[in-house]
Amino acid sequence: MAEYPRCRLTSWADLERWVERIAKEIRAKDQVPDTFVALTRGGWVPARLLADRLGVKRLLALRAQHWGLTATPTGDAELADRLTTPIEGSTVLVVDDITDTGDSLRLAVRHVEELHPRSLESAACLHIGHSKFRPTYIGEEIPRDAWVWVVFPWNYWEDLRSLASKALPEGHDAAGVRGILADRCGLNVPEADVARALAEAGRAA
Repeated sequence: MAEYPRCRLTSWADLERWVERIAKEIRAKDQVPDTFVALTRGGWVPARLLADRLGVKRLLALRAQHWGLTATPTGDAELADRLTTPIEGSTVLVVDDITDTGDSLRLAVRHVEELHPRSLESAACLHIGHSKFRPTYIGEEIPRDAWVWVVFPWNYWEDLRSLASKALPEGHDAAGVRGILADRCGLNVPEADVARALAEAGRAA
């Protein structure tokens, strides 16, 4: 019998709440950065929303990779792309969606440090208590003993395709797979979404 991660399905309303909390803390310190660096792919949407709230126009991207299959670590984090835009003397905020191991954000911060910003802080929507790196700003903290695989709105279909495909040999069809995901992952999604995810995964195979 396959093992499945416990999942938490988050919403755009959750994102709005996390981003507003981070923005409020930044405003309270009166230290709004002039440059945002988003870790893609997960940090892009939170960074864009934060930049909008704080009136920051300069938004750069830095790609780190750590996770392969959903809820399956594939090894050490690495930077797939590096910044080429000069940021020396800038006040910088590096943004990601979640610090689980913390490796990706820690690597990104170290890379940005090498480019000599005037100041450097970091932020994440969610922070897991066991993470090796704690961001300056956190939207919500999850205790280490309450770890879950977080399904964000921007990777809903990607995660659902992966989890549904894993459950298909045992579940046999969309209804069976939906039941497995609900019972073992705590992931309650419409059967129509499961059917679509399985069809898309089959085409990509």
